[in-house]
Amino acid sequence: MGILLGALAIIVTLAIAYLLSNDKKNVNFKSLGIMLVLQLLITWFMFSTTIGQTIINGISALFNKLIEFGRVGIDFVLGGVVTNEGGVFFFNVLLLIIFFATLLSVLTYLKILPLVIKYIGGLVSKITGLPKIESFNGVNSIFFGQSEAMIAIQSQFHHLNANRLFIVSASAMNSVSASIVGSYLQMLPANYILVALPLNMFSALMVASVIAPVRVPKEEDEVDISDVSNDKSLFEAMGNGALEGGKIALIVAAMLIAFIASLELVNWLIQLVFAGVTLQQILGYIFAPFGLLMGIAPNEVLQAGSIMGTKIVTNEFVAMLELQPLLDTLSEKTIGILTVFLTSFANFSSIGIIAGTVKGIDDKKAGIVSGFGLKLLISGILTSILSATIVGLFL
Repeated sequence: MGILLGALAIIVTLAIAYLLSNDKKNVNFKSLGIMLVLQLLITWFMFSTTIGQTIINGISALFNKLIEFGRVGIDFVLGGVVTNEGGVFFFNVLLLIIFFATLLSVLTYLKILPLVIKYIGGLVSKITGLPKIESFNGVNSIFFGQSEAMIAIQSQFHHLNANRLFIVSASAMNSVSASIVGSYLQMLPANYILVALPLNMFSALMVASVIAPVRVPKEEDEVDISDVSNDKSLFEAMGNGALEGGKIALIVAAMLIAFIASLELVNWLIQLVFAGVTLQQILGYIFAPFGLLMGIAPNEVLQAGSIMGTKIVTNEFVAMLELQPLLDTLSEKTIGILTVFLTSFANFSSIGIIAGTVKGIDDKKAGIVSGFGLKLLISGILTSILSATIVGLFL
């Protein structure tokens, strides 16, 4: 029954994307089929094979070791600060972003990461038949945040029409920055977060290429990585990475304060009219049908729907903080589905971030991106549903 529901969820998700498509005749169904098979193979390999489990455990161990290094730096600066039991979220989780952002900046300056991303993107393009820029951006979005991923392809922006802009924007929205993954690993199970990274890349490309199909001439399908870093030395790369990480940590902290406080305000206003009712409960009913299709048990679907809805109207950190205390009470399948659903930037605020980034690169194209903002958010929700459903099939 679970497999049938999962298959139905995949069909419904892609059907909704097809209804939103602006060029239904040019949808590449062969490419969709290939990416769906790749998702199933990746999930099966990572969850059901000894080698896959070893790889997940190895990557998780690497992140944990990096987190240890990051905490040494945090303890040096803040070791004298007295905290309550369980620590302070900003110190224990968000400040780790600084160290991870520094590592990414150094690897980018040394051209190690761009080369790896370029060739993996080229392989994805060859296998799936998608254009190279879109494939490169999809892989790039696994490692970098929304703004950084878009900036990495700024020299190719003149090649991007509205449909291609939609696809690269969708990849940016449905990814998460590697600099933030370490923070997620402090809150939710590592295996589900790590499998979400490649799944979201393919899900975003699938959904976006149905909504906005593209056909690209070969002469316009080249990736240039020569301008990915403006740093003049290794130490400048470290310094800029640390500053960028600090900025991200402060932005996330500010957004959490604003969103969590606003959520409390909204709930207070709702309860003036409907006693005992919260926005999370309302969202739970709205997202419950999707939760059932994704494979969540009926007795947990309202709670799960509430967390999914919270992620869309606020951000993934707020939703993860709601899920974290429930890890001992919810079933493993529900935890896996929810964790994958939450591991992306798909929410209302991301529309503004992406549009603002594009405006900084090409003012004319910023208007195009702003025009499909709502459709971009819907594609993000569909992407999260698709990835979470795939994982649910193996739990």
